[in-house]
Amino acid sequence: MVEKLIKTFYETFGDGGDIRTYFAPGRVNLIGEHTDYNGGHVFPCALTLGTYGIVRDREDRTLRFYSVNIDSVGVVETSLDDIVPTKEAAWTNYPKGVVWAFKKRGFKLTHGLDILIYGDIPNGSGLSSSASLEVLTGVILKDTFGFDVSMVDIALIGQDAENNFNGCNCGIMDQFASAMGKKDNAIFLDTNTLQFTYAPVKLPDAKIVITNSKVKHSLVNSAYNDRRNECETALKELQTAVDIQTLGDLTEEQFEEHKSVIEDEIRRKRAKHAVYENQRAIHAVEALKANDIALFGKLMNASHESLRYDYEVSCEEIDVLVDLAQAMPGVIGSRITGGGFGGCTVSIVENETVDTFVKEIGKAYLEKVGHEAEFYVVDIGDGAGKLD
Repeated sequence: MVEKLIKTFYETFGDGGDIRTYFAPGRVNLIGEHTDYNGGHVFPCALTLGTYGIVRDREDRTLRFYSVNIDSVGVVETSLDDIVPTKEAAWTNYPKGVVWAFKKRGFKLTHGLDILIYGDIPNGSGLSSSASLEVLTGVILKDTFGFDVSMVDIALIGQDAENNFNGCNCGIMDQFASAMGKKDNAIFLDTNTLQFTYAPVKLPDAKIVITNSKVKHSLVNSAYNDRRNECETALKELQTAVDIQTLGDLTEEQFEEHKSVIEDEIRRKRAKHAVYENQRAIHAVEALKANDIALFGKLMNASHESLRYDYEVSCEEIDVLVDLAQAMPGVIGSRITGGGFGGCTVSIVENETVDTFVKEIGKAYLEKVGHEAEFYVVDIGDGAGKLD
């Protein structure tokens, strides 16, 4: 793979120079959905799918980008002295945003770069291709210019770039998982404090299978903002009755005791999800540590139920996939993953069931919704870095 990309680099940008290679993974969140902006816990892991970067220094102040995935766009050029988001910049606004965020913090980029990008994260799958590209860019800049930043800093810089350069109000989870991933471990992250621990994901008899519904509904951005606003209002109502800073501060019992102060039934459902999902994430990590994979699967199933009915961020196609998966013997747990309204499900499937899972669910899904799903049997990989 890397040798082929280097060959393409030379064909695109010309021969010579010191070539460096980097990789940043995508991520899947095993449990803890829509908790990151409610002061709760998330439990993502880095994947072995991700974004590759082939890089060479330039002697001027020009940045030249080329994506193997979008080769029809060709080489996109910009100056280090003119880093602003533009429609014409297309996908390069993501790496440009990271350059912008470094410069905003006082870091000086002394010369330009030629950068070739290739990603094997399926487009629009909800596995964080944009965060992967941002973290990749951060690692490239840290290594090239010797910037004194940690991998947590790189995650925060990537989030800043996405929020304030590209205008997407995402939480920290995606960039954090890409930057801080660890092979065969998921990251138990408190999004309120950024305190985290690694939890080994030992599945000797099962695999993680991601199923891409191949749909993404257009209401995702407005609905996402609606959910955030509903939770913020519910929090203010709860704060009149109990001393909390976030919904993640509440146990299930405390929520049930005080939920009547939330005047609107919709807001009550949204807050219930945030509280219960945070507790599910905590219990899921405990289950993994106890090697109770069956309980972990039950918590995944309960997570989907809550996202479907209380938070209402699922959709017909995703529910079809989850219902089919949960009904199949050998499937330990299955749920929607990511922001919702399309995208992917994540399932834990016993080894001997994986082939049947792909074949039977693929067939039934095509019959029910009229188009094919895609399946990825994934491994948990390390976080971003330079490749030898």
